[in-house]
Amino acid sequence: MSRFVTAVVFSVGALLAAQMSPVAAEPRRIVSIGGAATEILYRVGQQDRIVGVDTTSLFPPEALKTKPNVGYLRAISAEGVLSLSPDLILMEKDAGPPETVALLEQSGIRIVRVASGYEMEALPQKIRQVAEAVGKTEDGARIAAKVESDLSALKNTLAVVRTKKRVLFILSMVDGRPMAAGTGTAADAIIRLANAENVFGDVKGYKTISPEAAAALQPEAILMITRSGAPEEGIDILKQPAFVETPAAKTGSFIKMDGLYLLGFGPRTPEAARELAARLYPDLHLDKTQ
Repeated sequence: MSRFVTAVVFSVGALLAAQMSPVAAEPRRIVSIGGAATEILYRVGQQDRIVGVDTTSLFPPEALKTKPNVGYLRAISAEGVLSLSPDLILMEKDAGPPETVALLEQSGIRIVRVASGYEMEALPQKIRQVAEAVGKTEDGARIAAKVESDLSALKNTLAVVRTKKRVLFILSMVDGRPMAAGTGTAADAIIRLANAENVFGDVKGYKTISPEAAAALQPEAILMITRSGAPEEGIDILKQPAFVETPAAKTGSFIKMDGLYLLGFGPRTPEAARELAARLYPDLHLDKTQ
């Protein structure tokens, strides 16, 4: 084969390989829809390429303070996103509404749907997915490995727990009726990472229940979240009829943690799970053991 023919064959082969390669060009204008996705982007040093975030992108604080806001995670404006001329849109699983997602998909802009990553095995993959999407595979692998190691270490530390603490996560209270978290939720997953039992685990998703049903669950601890920038709820949960006769009320076991930190399932999740476990099992002195 002549040198000319060989060069042509090689060039055509290289072109086809490039077209077939799953590796996309490194993005320059990123819209990040989802607090964990935004946090991961900052961790891999891509903050300067973020041109828009949603209202759940609360960490680091400068994300929402310095980047254009495209709305709430589940109520995104397609026009607002497209006006930022992104070449990559990262969207977490719960992004919506569906009609907005459909319009964005029809735009031709590259979209990466970020997995929820609620499980111990899934969270490192979520971090790798976001990092790979922006060409930071090695950084993502390093952060994911650290998260994996920290979760594994926490699991080993908590193996000494023989009787799991019974926990009820409450998203909100309306007229004395709690909205509780069942399986398939971030709240259920973080409770399990802290080696505790979700007393509402027989139900899937979030559900509002009666005070009588809540009391019958007999939780030993009530878990809620605070929302950054939102005023604290002005009710004493443990004095509500739904909980006044529960073990949680009798021991004063009420835990409140930042919403994105506790339920975001991003790089800080091992730290959040450890803090929750420390508050559930104070005798283990987890806050002093690294």
